[in-house]
Amino acid sequence: MMDVSKKISRLLAGAASATPSSKRSVSLVAMTSSKMLRSVMHPGAGTSSPARSLLLACLIVGALGVLCAHASGEKELLAPTGHLRVGVYNGSPTSMVTDAKSGQTHGLTYDLGRELAAHLNVPVEYVTFQRIADVIDAMRDGQLDFTVTNATPARTEQLSFSQLLVAIELGYLVPANSSIGRPDEMDRPGIRIGVTKGGTSERTLSAKFKNATIVPAESVKLATEMLRRGELDVYATNKAILFEMSDQMPGARVLDGNWGFEHMSVAIPKGREQGLPFVGSFVREVQTNGLLEKIQQESGLRGAVKAEP
Repeated sequence: MMDVSKKISRLLAGAASATPSSKRSVSLVAMTSSKMLRSVMHPGAGTSSPARSLLLACLIVGALGVLCAHASGEKELLAPTGHLRVGVYNGSPTSMVTDAKSGQTHGLTYDLGRELAAHLNVPVEYVTFQRIADVIDAMRDGQLDFTVTNATPARTEQLSFSQLLVAIELGYLVPANSSIGRPDEMDRPGIRIGVTKGGTSERTLSAKFKNATIVPAESVKLATEMLRRGELDVYATNKAILFEMSDQMPGARVLDGNWGFEHMSVAIPKGREQGLPFVGSFVREVQTNGLLEKIQQESGLRGAVKAEP
């Protein structure tokens, strides 16, 4: 009897290996199957050998059917078009960056999107935008299935989020030869602080600074050019982006300290909340198996604070 139960568990585990949340279903289905088997395969149960064999086959097929339906349901919920549509934008290690030397592309959203697609056994489809605000709009309109972004109160009204994936410091970047050495030197007339149009920094810093001028930039690339041309005195966003920008601007400095944190989480469209347990299991998996740390290193993500799984 014990050998039969173990065989069922091994078969179910193989069927569930593609999806982490299905592993929890394995033990439940195996437990139920074992109870049924004990009730009919006990020597005193009066069940013939051929009948027991037939019942065993039915239990295995039925259990596998339950798990396949479970996996199929997650796939249809999280990737309803048959592809996992991943929203990315260039210039941020939290989304997507391309190494100029190797030509390889990495990023939290980029790499985790590919990994989640593999868990769902569907192809990944990347959809590129200029900035995160455009990604949010597209996801809200049902054009995307997955991204990683700051789970602000405003965004939780539009999207559904997993638990915290990683926290990233918010800071300031100044160009070479800038006289600004501390954040408290910025709030004065004539200082132009660049922010990403439609991003968290635009809303937050417009209220924070009363004398400096907040200047929205259409993209990270454009903001870098504006700093080079002297059209901005400071740029404010998360430090992952700031360090990436500073690599392209000799002498530029990311100032010490921070003005807060971005709480990066996996985002999916509203109405798909039944898929959050699967997404949450996926987040815990990448936090504990070393994949998240590997992606951060490959994408050059700096300024991150590790979240507890």
